Formats: sequence, structure tokens, C-alpha cells
Amino acid sequence: MATTVDHRAGPGWRTPLVVIVAGCLIAMVGFGVRSVFGLFLEPMTEAHGWSRETFGLALAIQNLLWGLGVPVAGALADRYGASRVLALGAVAYALGVWGMAEADSGAMLHLTGGVLTGLGVAFTAFSLALAAMAKVVGPERRSFALGLGTAAGSFGQVVFSPLGQAFINSFGWYNALLLLAASTLFIIPLAFILPKAAGGVGPQFEQTLGQAVREAVGHRGFMLLTLGFFVCGFHVAFITVHFPAYIKDLGLTGSVAAIALALIGACNIIGSFGSGAFGQRWSKKCGLAGIYFLRAIAITGLMLAPKTEWTIYLFSASMGLLWLSTVPLTTGIVGQIFGIRYMATLFGVVFLSHQLGSFSGVWLGGYLYDATGSYDPVWWAGVGFGLLAAIVHLPIDEKPLARLADARS
Repeated sequence: MATTVDHRAGPGWRTPLVVIVAGCLIAMVGFGVRSVFGLFLEPMTEAHGWSRETFGLALAIQNLLWGLGVPVAGALADRYGASRVLALGAVAYALGVWGMAEADSGAMLHLTGGVLTGLGVAFTAFSLALAAMAKVVGPERRSFALGLGTAAGSFGQVVFSPLGQAFINSFGWYNALLLLAASTLFIIPLAFILPKAAGGVGPQFEQTLGQAVREAVGHRGFMLLTLGFFVCGFHVAFITVHFPAYIKDLGLTGSVAAIALALIGACNIIGSFGSGAFGQRWSKKCGLAGIYFLRAIAITGLMLAPKTEWTIYLFSASMGLLWLSTVPLTTGIVGQIFGIRYMATLFGVVFLSHQLGSFSGVWLGGYLYDATGSYDPVWWAGVGFGLLAAIVHLPIDEKPLARLADARS
């Protein structure tokens, strides 16, 4: 049975605008902190005598636990509301980053920077904030709201990339990690601004969580979307963790690396807004296919061009435009086909594939660098994956399921 539900009512101050601002700030802090861990690769490996594979495996584990945790966090948020899930995640996040600073062995780094931080990131994932934001606006504004939330995560990278490098330069990598750990605790008060209701604005269909997951897994388009998001994770995680070290290997400075990450984040804002606006008017699957194809072109250009400071900046700007621009379109397709009742859960399933790709990109980057002394094999693998992802999105059927069409009629 379908009903139309509007959960925007509640305390007078908790308007859609207030919820969207809080969600954007959560995305900014949560994504911003984790986006700068690559800046710690060189100082931490040099201080402890670790290999790049040791550090890379820790962040690969982090990405894997992030992926495994998001469907669980999404299911809890869909059932009980996002506030408590996000608050719990912020505590785990802070403890994990603090433990990362205290780690004196590879195993302890894998436990703290990997497992604990990964769970903290999962339970503060911007996908939870996006789902909460999507539930306070109607379908006519949803794609734009998702783009706005994604852009806020991108802005976090703009803020925290130079801030993280400044912390390292001024206070050393150890104290820099402590300051980042403290920053994650700002998520807690913001979390309790989000609506407690688990429903959303628009037509709702009485369905259990298990039924929703089985319905999605049996949908061909959902599985293709999940496969394509693996490639997104492979690209962005490899670049986030290994790009600063790659830049320094070229003989460029740490400042160039920090500017490159900040440039990715700045252009990411434009890309996220543009992606949200595109998905509001045109085919989301075609937008995704175009993004992955252009990523393959950008990486090819980096490999073939002279390795100068301006080449790095041009590549960073290009990848920034294509970075998180996949998220509004991917989440938008999930909500468009299946509705928003279990949006956090279903996107969590798709996101698990993203994080399997992240694990592969981060770990493979460290492993192949240690084995060959070069990141080039991983870059070229990224080209091939980008072309594959461009192809697999084209057959996706974006039409809402029949039950949603019936509910709207």
C-alpha cells in the first residue's frame, strides 16, 4: 500500500534549510579529514621505517571497513534516524585517528588507522547526510540537494588539504593527527540537527528492509551501477593516498602536493554542483558514462604529458571536476528507481562496491610501487577501468519501479 508522507514537520527551527546546512557541514568535516591522510604517508613511513605498502594497507583496510560499515550504518539510519549513528561514528572516528598517531607498529596502524577509523568514517559517511537531506525535499529538488551535499564534502577537501599540511609543517605529523581527531567531534552536535523520522517527502510504499534489498539486488540496473562504482573507488582512493607521494617522486615539493589536493577539492565543488544540475534535467546514466570516459582521458593525458608542476595542476583540476560528480548521479538513480524509504541502505550496498575498489586501488598502489618502483601500472589500470565503467552504465534502466509509478498516480 502506498501513502504520501511528509516528515518535514517537527520543531519549528528544523526546517529543510537548516537540515541541509547541517548535512553539508557533516559532509565537509567527515570527508575533509579522511581526504588528507595521504599527506601523512611520507612522514609516518620515514619516522617508523615502514614501507609504503604498510601504510597503504592500513588505508586500504580503512576503505574496506568504510565500505562494509556503510550498509550497516545506512540500515540503522533508515530505521532509527541518522543522528545517533553519526554521533557514534564521530567518537569512533576520533579514537581511530588518535590511535593512528599513537601506533608504533604496522599491526597497530592497521587496527587503528585501518579498522577503527574505517568504521568511524562509515558511521559518519556523507551518504547518511545525503539521505537525510534527500528526505526533506521533494523529487523536483532532490538531485540539486544531493549535488549540494556532495559539493560540501568537496569543500571539506579544499579546507583540510592546506590545513592538514599546515598542521604537519607547524606541529609535526603526530600533533597534526591529534588536531584532525578533535575536528571529527564537531559532527556530534551537527548530527542532532538532522530529522529523527525515518521516512521522507513524497510517496512511500510499505516494504521491509529485506524486501527492499532483495528487490534491488534482483534489478539489473542496480547491479550494473554497483559494478561501475567499484571503478570510482579505485580511482579516487588511489589518488587520495598515493598522489602526494607520486608528486614528490617527480621531484616536486610537498606544497605542490597540497595544492593539487586542494585543487581537486575546489574543482570537485563545481563538478558536484554541475552533476546535480545535470541529473535534474538529463539522463543520469549517460552523465555517469561520460564522467568515467573523461577520467580515462585525463589519466592518459597525465601519463603522456611532461611531468611539470602545471601538468599536475591541470590533471588535478580535470579530475576534480570528475571526482565526486559520480555521487549525485549514483544516489539519484537509486532514489529514482527504488524510492527514498531505504535510500541510505541501498546506496550503502552500492558504496560497498566503491570501497572494494578503494581497497584495491590503495593496496595495489603500495604493492606495485614497492615491487616495481613506479605507480605507472596502477595509472594505466585506472584508464582501462574507466573505459569499462563508461560502458557498463549505458544499459541501466532508469525508470522508477512500477510500484512507485502507481503510488504517484
